[in-house]
Amino acid sequence: MEFVRKWVQTVAGFLMNGYWLFPWTRNIYQGPLKVLCAPGLNCYSCPAATTCCPLGALQQLLGGVRLAIASGQYFFGWYIVGAMGLMGGFLGRMICGWACPFGFCQELLHKLPSPKFEIPRGLRHLKFAILLLFVILLPLLAVDEFGLGSPWFCKYICPAGTLEAGVPLLILQPGLRETIGFLFFSKFVIMTAFIAWAVMASRPFCRVACPLGAFYALFGKVRAVRLRLDAHKCTNCNACHQVCPMGVKFNESPDDTECIACLACMHQACKFDAISLEFCGLPLTGARGKRLAATEKTG
Repeated sequence: MEFVRKWVQTVAGFLMNGYWLFPWTRNIYQGPLKVLCAPGLNCYSCPAATTCCPLGALQQLLGGVRLAIASGQYFFGWYIVGAMGLMGGFLGRMICGWACPFGFCQELLHKLPSPKFEIPRGLRHLKFAILLLFVILLPLLAVDEFGLGSPWFCKYICPAGTLEAGVPLLILQPGLRETIGFLFFSKFVIMTAFIAWAVMASRPFCRVACPLGAFYALFGKVRAVRLRLDAHKCTNCNACHQVCPMGVKFNESPDDTECIACLACMHQACKFDAISLEFCGLPLTGARGKRLAATEKTG
């Protein structure tokens, strides 16, 4: 199953970054697909990106609300909020484990040989503060003289944007190097820190600082696709603790909002068929799934 997940992550990354003419155009794609929200964290300004980042779109939406109201345009971008809500309600943080390019990048970095360290569990709450402050409040309230807010998270923090857009555009457009200042260097330091951290710890940005992960985590207990624990079969052997890339102790907290449904606990750890994947309460894998597979094989 891990092999399948890696292929899904690879295909999803290519689908969200399918514009391969950028070495010749030296610019970003601005075609009709750019109105589509990517499910994972994928920078709008990445030269290969064919979709928009849901976080960037949300910040732009909130940043323009006050100007729109002042000019008598009483509308709200329900497409952006609705798209994020549908993805969160259907899959929740499973998106992080299966369709986020920056999450996939962190997993690959973690495979590099190095000392490995655990991430203090209390840091998980920081991403909710970043979501509230940098994605919602500051774009909405900190506006310029025209009433426009800025995409604070994208502009001042996002390491994915620096990695996918900032650095490549400086290579493609040498003229931009003259505009490099403190802001770029500060974001470059943030990106470098998270890259180094990802080598030594599993998915640090996802666990500590990603506001998109925080948004999807809000749907953790109501999402349609989720993992379920059969407490009668669980022996509390704690094998699931050792394989979870998000530090979830599934037998102790099966509804943990940090779970990205990577299925490592189910396929790599649990030997007692105590964990199953469900869709709207209906089992997709587990004991019933194994019986169906065995029936098909023998039949």
